[in-house]
Amino acid sequence: MDIAVDAEVHCADGFCGRSTYVILDPVTEKVTHIVVARKVFPHTNHLVSTDLIVESTPQRIVLRCTRDELANMEPFIETEFVPSPKAAHEADPIMMWPYSVPESAVTMLEHEHVPLGELAVRRGAQVQATDGRVGRVDEFLVDPISGRITHLIMREGHLWGQKDVTIPVSEIDHIDEDTVYLKLSKREIIALPAIPVRER
Repeated sequence: MDIAVDAEVHCADGFCGRSTYVILDPVTEKVTHIVVARKVFPHTNHLVSTDLIVESTPQRIVLRCTRDELANMEPFIETEFVPSPKAAHEADPIMMWPYSVPESAVTMLEHEHVPLGELAVRRGAQVQATDGRVGRVDEFLVDPISGRITHLIMREGHLWGQKDVTIPVSEIDHIDEDTVYLKLSKREIIALPAIPVRER
């Protein structure tokens, strides 16, 4: 099963948005959730359990829930409003003739809500070989029975041009939020299977 990032996502009652991240447990090597950015305003992102995935291809993910059920799922982006260093009455005004507009006394901060002990990996995250950058994450291949990641599909890199390279998960050393680190050198990666890039 392909679990792609930036794929169309369809609920049981129609198109609902696009996948923006996959959430994985680095210990069990399982994808636990995807993040779906809803197509309707305010375009919120929601955590969706992989248990709700009925079908998944590089272009399309189908969920067993409805669009209303998706809208009530846990948000991926949490918004926090914190007071600015200056209180509202101390804020320096911004002068716009003939009006004076006080600066905001509140700052809005956004945090990604990732389940404890798990990582959010986005499409385009860097892939590093033991001797330097080689490409970027395109998607993950997941065993539909065990739910474990079997391969990382890497796109691009100056060694291959526009090709996807299939990397076994056993060759991943570790992952952080922005980068997947491999146990392989650039020379070893050249020998891995490569397929032409599929148009999305």
